[in-house]
Amino acid sequence: MTQNKGVNTQTHMVDVSDKSITKRQASACGSIQMLPATVKMVATSTLPKGNALETARVAAILAAKNTPQIIPLCHPLPISGAKCDFECDEVNGCITATATVKCTGQTGVEMEALTAVSAALLTIYDMTKGVDDTLEIERIVLLEKTGGKSGDFHRDKS
Repeated sequence: MTQNKGVNTQTHMVDVSDKSITKRQASACGSIQMLPATVKMVATSTLPKGNALETARVAAILAAKNTPQIIPLCHPLPISGAKCDFECDEVNGCITATATVKCTGQTGVEMEALTAVSAALLTIYDMTKGVDDTLEIERIVLLEKTGGKSGDFHRDKS
């Protein structure tokens, strides 16, 4: 067995039992590029598979609630709110998803927000892949987080 001196090789869930319970919130976003005609089909709910935005919204909320089942070391959290909004840009052939997740707990909800956006974009991909071969998911990022010992984070718009 190989050992790396000075490197923690024991995978474990971080113990948060001594952390204070505070209100936590995180928002993340990402986008999916597609043909402008496909964006129009999504925006007008005329895809063969149905309403992609509402299906993606439900997928995002479900993903936020089930993040510990997807990401092995995430803590199960009492999610108090989750939402996902979309911006359809027909001119540039792009749909942007933004998810916001809230809880009152001992650890943040960044992973829940990132997982929600990922699930939303994957759902849109699944629902549009039959009409568009150019699909490309891009730049999933944490926009902001609030609450907790490490303080707030807000991504610069630049």
